[in-house]
Amino acid sequence: MSSDKASNKEKEALEKYLIQFLNIEKKFPLLPGISNEEAVANLIGISETELKKLRNLYDDNAKQAAIELLKEEEMSTWIDSLPFKPSDTIAAIGDSMTDDLQGWFTILKHVIEIGLDSDVEFINAGVSNNTSSEALRRFHRDVLSHEPDWVIISLGTYDALRLPIAPGRTLLPLSETWENLTTIENAAKLITNNPLIWITPPPVIPELLDGMELFDFSINEKDLFQIREILTSKTGFIVDPLGKRMGKPPESWYYLSDGINPSLSGHVNTVRELIRTHVTSIEKKGSSIDGEDQNGD
Repeated sequence: MSSDKASNKEKEALEKYLIQFLNIEKKFPLLPGISNEEAVANLIGISETELKKLRNLYDDNAKQAAIELLKEEEMSTWIDSLPFKPSDTIAAIGDSMTDDLQGWFTILKHVIEIGLDSDVEFINAGVSNNTSSEALRRFHRDVLSHEPDWVIISLGTYDALRLPIAPGRTLLPLSETWENLTTIENAAKLITNNPLIWITPPPVIPELLDGMELFDFSINEKDLFQIREILTSKTGFIVDPLGKRMGKPPESWYYLSDGINPSLSGHVNTVRELIRTHVTSIEKKGSSIDGEDQNGD
């Protein structure tokens, strides 16, 4: 094998973890040749055939998860009550959880396409590891320019990083997270009259995160709780305001080995909660979390 190709060990890491988040076409949209899948595969260090195979595998996983979700008794009732029309465009801005090739947005896409037999257009504007600042920077290009009818926002986890060189602060101050999300909210309301959909960041599992060699940061539940408080003050539909969809305490079954990103089952929980919230909840005009302390206990 030539030196510019991934080793067997690297290929194993790509297949088992990295490739579902390596959607570099979205992270570097202006890079020359980025629309050429063979060039992208060479950049990653695998063949175009291998890249297509892996990406199709993740999409197939998401589709099968959608099929199984649609078999649930309540889902058959909820799906018919969704307000999406065939001409609608649904866009999601987010981080790794949205960017994931078998993530909640891809599962939701298959649920709607299969359950509603609809040709709704889907814009996945998730980029792995994005903070709310990075998402705001590209919000016009990646979301608003498509003039979506529905906007889903799933941000906040990477704002809450604490780095070894500065463990006493989060990567973004809470005030900056609030300003970024408020700016995104106000901008989105200029192009759609439909209520926004906010997905709160789920908890992390610290023991798994600590053992992940690729990461050199920590995330505290107290910080995520404060971000959820910001989100629950927003107008629109708030998905999982208390961050309980992965269990309380969160169960490792619903996470990948990093303790941050949901597994396929965890993403199914998010889709189920999103649809349930949209169908059974009243649109919020602004609220906050009551009855829990800042540790989320």
